Amino acid sequence: MSSIRIIGPGRAGTSFAEALGRAGHSLHGPLGRHDDVSSAADGVDALILAVPDDEIAELAARVAVQPSCAVLHLSGSLGLDVLAPHPRRGSMHPLVPLPTTEIGAARLLGGVTIAVAGDELASSLAVSLAARVVEVLDEDRAAYHAAACIAANHVVALLGQVERVASSIGLDAGAFLGLARAAIEDVETLGPRAALTGPAARGDWATIARHLDALAPAERAAYGACVALCLELAAPGQSVAPSLDVVERVAAGDVAP
Repeated sequence: MSSIRIIGPGRAGTSFAEALGRAGHSLHGPLGRHDDVSSAADGVDALILAVPDDEIAELAARVAVQPSCAVLHLSGSLGLDVLAPHPRRGSMHPLVPLPTTEIGAARLLGGVTIAVAGDELASSLAVSLAARVVEVLDEDRAAYHAAACIAANHVVALLGQVERVASSIGLDAGAFLGLARAAIEDVETLGPRAALTGPAARGDWATIARHLDALAPAERAAYGACVALCLELAAPGQSVAPSLDVVERVAAGDVAP
């Protein structure tokens, strides 16, 4: 097992500290990013920088180089260059939200996917958490992180729209969460294309027109964008992936899909 020091006492840092400790590693810290971190790499196998992306490079530069210590960050979007001048560099990014220490630690120990790069100790630590380990190269990080944001942030934002639309008829978002969970389970079992249902998938433009009529104007852009995504998924490359304007014209019967 490894000795690890963490800089960053926030949700990610404390979640990793708790999970790695439960996995049998020796934990030091966490330090605050405003502490004296010049000697943070001394006496440990790994130093994990659990701070916001825009602080990683400056923080790494403040830590004196210790050639035997692997310096790791938890960013999904950044490469390893931000960890200069340290010779042993790596990254670990979990594909799971870490909202609190306890929930985060439990999720990290629950077989989640962790994307790694660089020093082999990053992979070793991820394996010790029973993670599904995937390697993501620096040149692929932006696309990888975009996919992660779509999978989490965008899904949450869409459920926020569900909440707004549902509240307009006296319901809450909870009434629709079973539907969302089942859809995600179907994606896992069948794949996205086979799991897709609904009016856009079957070309039911009359229903889409009724939806647009019922929605508040501020909700139509997101709805139209999602109709376009459904069309692209249902028939890849065969639709014009219509914008909201095109969707509205199709729904009104002015143009063919």
